[in-house]
Amino acid sequence: KSSWADEVELDSGSFPAPTEKIVNGQKIVTEYKYNKDDKKVKVIRTYKITKQIVPKSIARRKTLAKFGESVNDKPGPNAQTTMVSEDVYMQFISNKEEEKSAENALDSLKNIAKCRICNGEHWSVHCPFKGTAYYNEKVDAAKVDAAKTPEATTSGKPGKYVPPFMKESQKSGGVSGGMRGRDDTTAIRISNLSESMVESDLEELVKKIGPHSKMYLARDKNTGLCKGFAYVHFKSRRDAATAIEVLNGHGYDHLILNVEWSKPQNTN
Repeated sequence: KSSWADEVELDSGSFPAPTEKIVNGQKIVTEYKYNKDDKKVKVIRTYKITKQIVPKSIARRKTLAKFGESVNDKPGPNAQTTMVSEDVYMQFISNKEEEKSAENALDSLKNIAKCRICNGEHWSVHCPFKGTAYYNEKVDAAKVDAAKTPEATTSGKPGKYVPPFMKESQKSGGVSGGMRGRDDTTAIRISNLSESMVESDLEELVKKIGPHSKMYLARDKNTGLCKGFAYVHFKSRRDAATAIEVLNGHGYDHLILNVEWSKPQNTN
């Protein structure tokens, strides 16, 4: 009896069509092809037939009409036109402890920023109440606190910050404290201003706090731009102290202002 290889060689040179048989719940597929050494080989694949419940979308996709070279094929994949691979199932597992640690890290970042105007969890520059009636109320409240500060600190107990001129006025029994000539204790120095700062912006910044006698905005002689600092003389020392308390650390034009008492000039 001749072997199947000899029978194949006697044919016209084309391979026989693949065959499929179902025996005892198994599908046996037989096909012929060339191997790596360019020799004709016979390949037999055995599949176990099982029933599996799949989603409706997959079941609907399996019933779609075939096209192209597989238009006349039987239901199921054709080995000559379709490569069948193993199913890959993915299971996503999330670690709850990592999620909690990430949430705690975000909460700690939120507590870094604190607004000076409304005490919210954001920077003072981005405060929605900046320039509104709420800001004006804060200025008025700061004035009241500045007025009550000497009474709270006369007993010797630690309290809020008392400006030097208030301490001198308590000792001398008056507001002026026996000063002679020009009074420079009502002057404050505002630094860390932007180059685009002009006199109108400076006046708009301090007019809500109290009346002032004069102000000076330092400018560059060549460019005419602001050098970054200015001096404001208030008519009242109490308004000057309020301006330091309110404006120091206040965000203006994407910069944090630095406000302090103006140091007296050396007359010598």
